[in-house]
Amino acid sequence: MSVPRRRRRLPDEVRAAAVRAVLSLAFTLVGVVVATLASYAGSGMLVPALMAMGLGVFGTMWCLLEILISRQIAAQRARVPGSAHPTTGGRPPSEPLAARPFPRADGSVYQQPHQSHRPAYQPPQPRPRIPAPRP
Repeated sequence: MSVPRRRRRLPDEVRAAAVRAVLSLAFTLVGVVVATLASYAGSGMLVPALMAMGLGVFGTMWCLLEILISRQIAAQRARVPGSAHPTTGGRPPSEPLAARPFPRADGSVYQQPHQSHRPAYQPPQPRPRIPAPRP
């Protein structure tokens, strides 16, 4: 039987974001319960409870997005070359890039942004009229 692998501890900013998400979700669920009970009772607390529930849904989504972002940031920090974990190391340095071509005499390799590769528009010239042969 294999020994279960220990899970690594989440970084502090990810754990803090997860705690905020759980608290926001609890706040939203309390708002749902209060709104449901206020609607059954016909109480005046319905509108504030619905507003609190809406804010709670917005806050919960915000916290979930914060968790995703903080996890990405923590993963990028862990992928530093020379880190202790073998799968978190960065890519080995690549070969140097090839030299860029020198600009040509006509300047076609490096052009300014306002310059175009196409020649300027020339309106079509009218064709000369050839008279029809007479019999």
